[in-house]
Amino acid sequence: QVQLVESGGGLVQPGGSLRLSCVASGSLFRLMPMGWYRQAPGKERELVADISSGGSTTNYADSVKGRFSISRDNAKSTVYLQMNSLKPEDTAVYYCNRARGLGTWSWGQGTQVTVSS
Repeated sequence: QVQLVESGGGLVQPGGSLRLSCVASGSLFRLMPMGWYRQAPGKERELVADISSGGSTTNYADSVKGRFSISRDNAKSTVYLQMNSLKPEDTAVYYCNRARGLGTWSWGQGTQVTVSS
């Protein structure tokens, strides 16, 4: 089973930036499309961005398009989420996992992002 470890969250003011990282164990990572998901209190988990296994194609939720950027380094088994122009509504726990219809691995602990002045 693949283990996922997210990091990079924190408290940031509106308009600020954060870069999240997610490291996956095992050798399957490089073969899998990956995504960043988030879950705000009282809401369902939602996919905010995904990326193909080779990194050539990406997709974004409308709510983050133009502000977030997903990337990956298969040599490091790591997927990143660069978040700019953060808004209070981006406050959530952020998770990475497989994407594009493959079903998810077990979820990691996530990383908390709080956008507040």
